[in-house]
Amino acid sequence: MTETRPNQPTWRKPAGIFLILALITLWAMLVASVADLMTGWPWPVLALYFTVAGIVWILPLKPLLRWMETGKWRA
Repeated sequence: MTETRPNQPTWRKPAGIFLILALITLWAMLVASVADLMTGWPWPVLALYFTVAGIVWILPLKPLLRWMETGKWRA
């Protein structure tokens, strides 16, 4: 009887990790660049901006994680 290995690693996982790190880096640079333009704004506005910016970057991760696992972008 031959043994099968259903959980063999694929190139998608290392590529996906690289893409996630690139996404985080680019997002942080964008958020910091926009924050430079907001100098002098009231702190509640800045707090809201950073709260939203800290959550929004997660949205593109779901399809990317799905692709890493299945090879398909959509369910």
